[in-house]
Amino acid sequence: MASTNVSSRLRKNLWTVVFLILGTWKQPMAAASTALGGGFVRRRGVHFEDSEGRPFLVHGCNFYWLMYQASEDSSRQMVDEVLRDAKGLGLNVGRTWAFNDGADRALQTSPGAYDEKVFQGLDYAIAQAATHQMRLVLSLINNYNAFGGRPQYVQWARNAGNYLPSEDSFYTHFVTRQWYKNHVKKILTRVNSITGVMYKDDPTILAWELMNEPRCASDPSGDTLVKWVREMGAYVKSIDQNHMLQAGMEGFYGASTPERRWANPNEMEGLGTDFIRINQVTYIDYATVHSYPDLWLPQASEDTQLSFLQMWVNVHIEDARDFLNKPVVFSEFGKSDQAQGYKPSQRSDFFWAVYNSVFSSANTGGAAAGAMLWQLLPQGMQQWSDGFAVTADDRSSANIISWQSQRLNRVTEFLYSRASHSSRGQNLEPHV
Repeated sequence: MASTNVSSRLRKNLWTVVFLILGTWKQPMAAASTALGGGFVRRRGVHFEDSEGRPFLVHGCNFYWLMYQASEDSSRQMVDEVLRDAKGLGLNVGRTWAFNDGADRALQTSPGAYDEKVFQGLDYAIAQAATHQMRLVLSLINNYNAFGGRPQYVQWARNAGNYLPSEDSFYTHFVTRQWYKNHVKKILTRVNSITGVMYKDDPTILAWELMNEPRCASDPSGDTLVKWVREMGAYVKSIDQNHMLQAGMEGFYGASTPERRWANPNEMEGLGTDFIRINQVTYIDYATVHSYPDLWLPQASEDTQLSFLQMWVNVHIEDARDFLNKPVVFSEFGKSDQAQGYKPSQRSDFFWAVYNSVFSSANTGGAAAGAMLWQLLPQGMQQWSDGFAVTADDRSSANIISWQSQRLNRVTEFLYSRASHSSRGQNLEPHV
């Protein structure tokens, strides 16, 4: 374990030296993707490509609050600022909420009732993302009660006189399932008040996410979540054939692969999730993984957390290739600066661990399709920091993010050139 960490740090330092020699340390990097003119991004085997056949690698971030801030004139500039920061760092995909159920600045104030002003905030976020050449992953509901989520749906159903014994009844009760479908249809068929484009026809949207971190502890077998993902995945695809779909999973292994459950953090057992089985659902285009050793292994040493992270990322890349034959995106990862004894170098180590594995896989044609840090904040929103937030003026992190942009750009260009030459019967040497 110790030798693995030393080796990782040596590789990281080598990249740093190369970067300094190239003299590009503080130069903003172009996004690791084509312009939005590339049309819809779709899955092809374990890879993404746009409508022009160009490979697409996700180099992204989370800013879940875009709609919330864009719904008020007084805070709308935060959306503009974070998108400018993201573009300057070379990020090409952002993940945000397309829900806010019964909470402050609610999008859905009650089942089927929507606040048009808040909807226009989501319109604005999507329109501005396109202006900054960023694509968005839109999540359709939360597993938790932040911004309403499935607990709010259950409470609404109970208020209407229905019997739901637990919050997990969300997945099985006909009322909450229908309300969720109604929300899906409302979002997918929304005509953007700024662009005039229906969401389901807008290539600015990279993919839909069924739920942020779905869990169902009342059914550890995973049967309930699999059935729900299958039903809702089919419904999304019945409306929208343009966009990719992901389930929003954290990556915990379940009953279908007992040989992999050693990889789970102990306290994350029995949550009713199953990385392999759920992502094998036909309607799911790519797998997602979240990575939080800080939260899952709070008593472990820094070296142990870092070793876990490296294992966690690499084992999911292998399984996406070997079991799923689908791309995998590490759609949330980070290092908290609120941990005892925190040093900026610790966050750098975490970022390098994820980025190096993604780069290594992409560089050799593997199943890793990208990563999305949690979370990017603009100046003036520090009160929204949860310890994991990164700002563009945090140079230790920003330099690593920008360097990853450059590496993924080179991989993308090489893969596209190799595919073009291959179609003409030519061969290229592997990219290094």
